[in-house]
Amino acid sequence: MTTSKRGSWELPISESELARLTKEMDQAHQETLPVMAASARDLTQEIHDLRAAEPDTGPRQRVHVARRRFLIGAGASAAALALAACGGDSDGSTGTPSKSPSGSGGTYTGDLKVVALAAALENQAVGAYQAALKAAKDGKLGKVPPVFATFAQTAMDQHKDHADAWNAILASADKPKITGTPLSNHDDVTKALGKVKDVPGVAKLALRLEDQATQTYVFAASNVKSKGGIETAATIAPVEAMHSAILHYVLGQYPVPDDFIGTVKAASPSLLTV
Repeated sequence: MTTSKRGSWELPISESELARLTKEMDQAHQETLPVMAASARDLTQEIHDLRAAEPDTGPRQRVHVARRRFLIGAGASAAALALAACGGDSDGSTGTPSKSPSGSGGTYTGDLKVVALAAALENQAVGAYQAALKAAKDGKLGKVPPVFATFAQTAMDQHKDHADAWNAILASADKPKITGTPLSNHDDVTKALGKVKDVPGVAKLALRLEDQATQTYVFAASNVKSKGGIETAATIAPVEAMHSAILHYVLGQYPVPDDFIGTVKAASPSLLTV
């Protein structure tokens, strides 16, 4: 495989290959935007409907239909591409976060707590890529291949789109938008960013955040109650998985094909500090 040398570090794949993967990632993201917007509207409408009606006996059936629609619907091809490109946990673990996303308490409750958590995770990823790009511009990461900077910028923009989608749902439910990063692990992430000195360090940290986001959405798609919430999470997860796959390539780790992604790295709603 052709490599591109940058100082003492070599990009494990060619710059043209990384550029191609980034372009395909962005194309997949653009294709999911209409589906993501529609799913967010469904969730918004469901929130309003639930407020206007007494509890019924339909949630279980709605969940079943939503999951089936995801598996056979518009998001299936993108999901298959991403899941095939990026292997899950090597042991196929199906662990779950320590707390259910339906926990109550605080400003955000039920599925809205998962929405708030998702927005915070997206903001955290945006901040990480933003800090990395600034460090690269300031010369703190050594020589950075322009194509990697393009990948980082593209991934950051996609995380912004995802955060906007989740925040739109919160706003429609008359809840405060998540504009910062109210996560109990954020200080640790910030400290880790401060210690990064090169592109592999950035890629490792970014991969940690991308895996966490991907697996959080996989967990949410199987555990939240609302149809719109399931569909929104299921639409975004494949794009996050593509981010992870590309980062594996940047680190010289060929992503082992796997049609199942675990949830052991999923973020618990208990991380949310609002």
